[in-house]
Amino acid sequence: MSAARGFVPDPPVRVKEYKIGCIGAGMIMAECHLAAYRQAGFPVVAIASRTQQRAEAVAARWEIPAVHATPSALIADANVEIIDIAFPPDQQPALIREALAQPHIKAILAQKPLALTLDEAKALRDEAASAGKILSVNQNMRYDQSMRVLKQILDRGELGTVVVGTIEMRAIPHWQDFLEDYDRLTLANMSVHHLDVLRFLFGDPDAITTVARPDPRTKFAHTDGITVSTLTFPNGVLALSMEDVWTGPREEDFDSDIYIKWRVEGTQGVAQGTIGWPNGSPSTLSYASKRATDGKWVTPAWDTMWFPHAFIGVMEQLQYALKSGEVPALSVADNVRTVALVEAGYRSIAEARTVRLSEISVD
Repeated sequence: MSAARGFVPDPPVRVKEYKIGCIGAGMIMAECHLAAYRQAGFPVVAIASRTQQRAEAVAARWEIPAVHATPSALIADANVEIIDIAFPPDQQPALIREALAQPHIKAILAQKPLALTLDEAKALRDEAASAGKILSVNQNMRYDQSMRVLKQILDRGELGTVVVGTIEMRAIPHWQDFLEDYDRLTLANMSVHHLDVLRFLFGDPDAITTVARPDPRTKFAHTDGITVSTLTFPNGVLALSMEDVWTGPREEDFDSDIYIKWRVEGTQGVAQGTIGWPNGSPSTLSYASKRATDGKWVTPAWDTMWFPHAFIGVMEQLQYALKSGEVPALSVADNVRTVALVEAGYRSIAEARTVRLSEISVD
């Protein structure tokens, strides 16, 4: 890392002893979770998916010793200590509950959205607490290198009092087929990254105003294709998250760009950068601070990327919590507040108004 200035873009691997069983064999598991776990040295001992043939292919690629015919069979495997789920959100709660009931399962890593409704998310939080087991949610953008370094800059006070922050996404997600059966699209499945990371950076917001329109490229019925959310925070911060999943025509011979850019402005400095996910490159960050850089732009750099390297930190924080007894960095209780923020965004769309978070109960 150049121009390091003491920043830590990737967390250290402190614990890697717990045996992981993976449920799911799609892109996110095959290309991100398992690639990260191989690099970190996390022991993956079993895998299962909706189709055994797909699970067998992924197991052969990543040298996973056991393939189970069903997710339930994997959960029942006494050799598995941590369940790592990458399954559709309508099917995830049942798998979580199966895992909570197994005495040999010590912890669970779930995907976002944790559930399709806030009530279901709260119920899973409470059931995990009653079972005395760790349930963590894979909000992996918090482990993007630029977001981690930005958080360290903010915590040092190098930008002074934050005034405004923005995340501007102009990129085309791959919508999984199962999303066609849901009544929620971009806000629940893409914006959730940005809304959660804004909470990570600035704390819990007071209110959200979200507007949306359909995306011309997405052929199945939906309401929230392109979304824009404005958030206000108790400390005065104003933030905006925009998810433009259209980005313009993407036809042959049409020159167009895709990107995710972010910027944070404070009374003592400015930071800005990019998220590398759309083009498969490392995320970037540059900042200028009256307090720390004499007003000159400084650009720390790193070789790691959001996908797949952030998934090391996600699984490591769960294992560390299990070993140390500390609350996981990505706790289910914290994630319920992100689910509540998404819920408030949908209420804002439906009622065409600003929604205060105090209207959405997380108890």
